Amino acid sequence: MKSLSILAALLTLSLLTQPAAAQATIERLYVIECGERTAPDVAPWTPGVNVGKPVDFVDTCYVIKHGQDWMVWDTGLTDALYSAAPSDPFAWRRTNTLAGELEKIGVKPGDVKYVAVSHTHPDHVGNVELFPQVMLLVQQAEYDWPNQDGSPRFKPSHPVTKLDGDYDVFGDGSVMIISTPGHTPGHQSLLVKLRQTGAVLLSGDAVHLKENWDAKRVPAINVDKEKSSASMQRMADLMTQNKAQLWINHDKPQSVTIKHAPEFYQ
Repeated sequence: MKSLSILAALLTLSLLTQPAAAQATIERLYVIECGERTAPDVAPWTPGVNVGKPVDFVDTCYVIKHGQDWMVWDTGLTDALYSAAPSDPFAWRRTNTLAGELEKIGVKPGDVKYVAVSHTHPDHVGNVELFPQVMLLVQQAEYDWPNQDGSPRFKPSHPVTKLDGDYDVFGDGSVMIISTPGHTPGHQSLLVKLRQTGAVLLSGDAVHLKENWDAKRVPAINVDKEKSSASMQRMADLMTQNKAQLWINHDKPQSVTIKHAPEFYQ
């Protein structure tokens, strides 16, 4: 049994470090804006730095076409916000809907094979039930983490695969869920290997801002500082091994440089 465990670990390492061109079978990666807000004070994300300075955030969803299969990574803020005018100027808002953006690229919720979320904060799981019969990929530690009122974070009826660490979504190394705990107990990121673009690491909220990444700064709102720092180091190592870009979910300056659906990456 010990030798089998070692063999499995070596196989996972091999899949994580193989060149993107050799492994990628992804046809398209779409980037969809799934919300935006201005926070009045960036300090909770940058402890002791820029106190009182407002910051603009975006909220990003991703859609992957792998052969005949579709996967959605992070579902953004609930589409219900699209028709709700926020009274708070600092509240999250939506200028589109995930359902509508999927329709524009010819995807129906029932076409999707997998939905995976980086973690269970509302700006990432807001539309999980747009896909009520689709297999959800989430870390066991995140699934078991209750809301503040003790309620579960997902509907018990939703199909789910509870993960314990890294996971090869399609079995060919082209889309790898990477365990990156710290922001939340079961936070995960996504390593995507594209034929033309190369490897891209989708951060989730392991990183919120490029400034934080450069300084390896841990937000005060994270549940575990040590695990957050270890996850960032692991991400840096994977980026070096795979020559990967880092796409930061909430970073607006970076987002405006990335093409959004209906355009796509290959």
